[in-house]
Amino acid sequence: MSVKNKWNQPAQAPPPMFAGQKEKNLVKQVNDELIERVIGQTIVYYPIDIERTNFHDLYGEAVTKTFLPPVRVFALVEFDGIETKFLGNVGLDKDATITVHFHKRRLTEDQDLFVREGDFLLYGDIFYEIHTLGEPTRIFGQIDDRMEISAKCKRARKGVFDAT
Repeated sequence: MSVKNKWNQPAQAPPPMFAGQKEKNLVKQVNDELIERVIGQTIVYYPIDIERTNFHDLYGEAVTKTFLPPVRVFALVEFDGIETKFLGNVGLDKDATITVHFHKRRLTEDQDLFVREGDFLLYGDIFYEIHTLGEPTRIFGQIDDRMEISAKCKRARKGVFDAT
């Protein structure tokens, strides 16, 4: 018995139904407005100057870093608290950490800024160094449309970073 299949598989998948460019622009506009006008948290971002900093050939680290001029950035900042550690005979050590949630399109398209590990930022009157980066949030669950850069930061020790 010969049965003809009247359904054919399309050459490519259809575009996402509700995740077109207009919807992505709407999400950007709403996020920009919420972060800047409602939440209103600002940080001062100190990006490393890649061209003038002398990085080690093998390890990619630099003993002394050169920084570009600071940039004011609106972001959502979570204070993770202060952690006290016991260092044996040395005594106690306190670490303060924050998580900064940046709006990716706002940074890259509007401010031409790229967040990197090792950069410093000023939140309040304390300097923090970025240790870990992630991109946890997607727009409408689409794998290619990342909307957030999440940076875990630790308080910088005195003498490690000089803003002047």
